[in-house]
Amino acid sequence: MKQPQDYPRRILVAVTGLSPQIVTETLYALSVEECPPFIPTEIRLITTSEGAQGVKLSLLHKESGWFHRLLADYGLPSIEFGTEHIHVLEDEEGQPLGDIRRPQDNARTADLITDVIRRLTRDPDSALHVSIAGGRKTMGFYLGYALSLYGRAQDRLSHVLVSAPYESNRDFFYPTPKSEVIHTSPDGRPLDAHAAEVTLAAIPFVRLREGLPEGLLDGDARFSEVVAAAQHAVGPAELVIDLAGRRVRAGGRTIALRPPVQLAFLAWLTRRQKQGEDWIGCPSDGAPEPDHAEAFLREYHAIIGEMGDDERTKSRLRDGMTSEFFSQTKSRLHESLKKALGRQAAGPYLIARTGGRSQRRYGLELVSHAIRFEAIDPEVGSGGQAPTLPGRERG
Repeated sequence: MKQPQDYPRRILVAVTGLSPQIVTETLYALSVEECPPFIPTEIRLITTSEGAQGVKLSLLHKESGWFHRLLADYGLPSIEFGTEHIHVLEDEEGQPLGDIRRPQDNARTADLITDVIRRLTRDPDSALHVSIAGGRKTMGFYLGYALSLYGRAQDRLSHVLVSAPYESNRDFFYPTPKSEVIHTSPDGRPLDAHAAEVTLAAIPFVRLREGLPEGLLDGDARFSEVVAAAQHAVGPAELVIDLAGRRVRAGGRTIALRPPVQLAFLAWLTRRQKQGEDWIGCPSDGAPEPDHAEAFLREYHAIIGEMGDDERTKSRLRDGMTSEFFSQTKSRLHESLKKALGRQAAGPYLIARTGGRSQRRYGLELVSHAIRFEAIDPEVGSGGQAPTLPGRERG
């Protein structure tokens, strides 16, 4: 398997508050101390308006910026990192946030961090190294959580460790290649920056990406919505079928199954299961099943109503349900559920198969009490507020 350092686009992602040092400390550890090194091709930073100002002056200043000094000191290649790579937190009115104080600021922070990670992980040629060392604890938590939601096999999570007394020193940015004197505060005791030790503590994390619906991987969604989808993907399965509303609720998500054929097919098999009947066989080639067609059409008519047009479907099933109709409808239903829920989360709601080639039977693996036929509120399964976590920033 390709290793993170082998990807053409290598991104260091970090959150910072008033301690921009974590950027150069982490970059040093990745590029100089790690073996093999992970040298980023770009850096993305998430911070407050005050934090962004500190980064611009301390790290990116053309003459005294410590980011440029680090590249020169250790002969590192050019790394894309400018003001356009800094994502500044905003309030609900789109104004830059100086700090995270209110619950609504907290929720906006969660949404922005989730959006940044989602967008960066869309690129299959990218590998992310995410540092949670800086900023308020709230920011670090959300950044790690976002990577757990969207992270891939090539992505990594870490915290940078700096030896005492350098870890709290405002003048320390990374171990210099040769002796360089800095001073402690407030007593002014001299220290040699060359003698500092900086290492990375790798943080394992659970990857939940495969359980997310495609819409949450490719589109926009709030942090709370993504968390809810992930929670339902690992929680107990429950299926609710609303024939009149032409929708189902599965994995905690309400899904509109507008093609009535797919919904009728699902309702037919699940109702059999609710009634304690055995799984059913697929019709043999050239031998349509009239009983299959009759039971299916009962569900179909319950969906489309008395005024619905069923001539095309009735025509296809006039001589019974064919093997082609059964297999084709099952396949299209699976596509709809996977697209709405994600491959992993859709698993419990797909039509399973058992038996050998000549004795194959089909049904759902859900227990009967996990299946209900009732009206569904289309708003169920969305929203919620992001949690508020107190904390202080590094240094």
